[in-house]
Amino acid sequence: MIDKARFRQVLGHFPTGVTVITATTPDGPAGMAVGSFFSVSLDPPLVAFCAGKASTSYPKIEAAGHFVVNVLADDQEDVSRVFASSGTDKFAGLGYRASPYSGAPVLAGSLAWIDCDLEVAHEAGDHWIVIGRVHDLEVAHEGGPLIFFRGGYGRYTP
Repeated sequence: MIDKARFRQVLGHFPTGVTVITATTPDGPAGMAVGSFFSVSLDPPLVAFCAGKASTSYPKIEAAGHFVVNVLADDQEDVSRVFASSGTDKFAGLGYRASPYSGAPVLAGSLAWIDCDLEVAHEAGDHWIVIGRVHDLEVAHEGGPLIFFRGGYGRYTP
């Protein structure tokens, strides 16, 4: 049996980008911070992220049937922390606009955004692997990404 603390410690040595997954729901916008985001396929264009089964935001995103992946810039650590929390209005005081395809929130200041329909979700242990079909995407501005490494935030310097 693998010790959970050791598992996190070892895997924490792999740096990840930080994203916020957003959707528009009948009750307003929903969103969650995600570090496990990746491309899946060029043809058709597919991306994926992993959502914890204990998440209170993911069921809202799943029910919406669409989502936007917001790739966070290196000055958006505070945004990541808000979307990693629960029980608050995560969009209070944040600038955002509706994406052209799904209408899901595109967060102001994000490096890039990817607008998707939720294609399928696969159960994987205590998470869901969520695959989205890309319908629109854009680099919003040039800059550095927010990175998560060894349990903390950082910046990428080429």
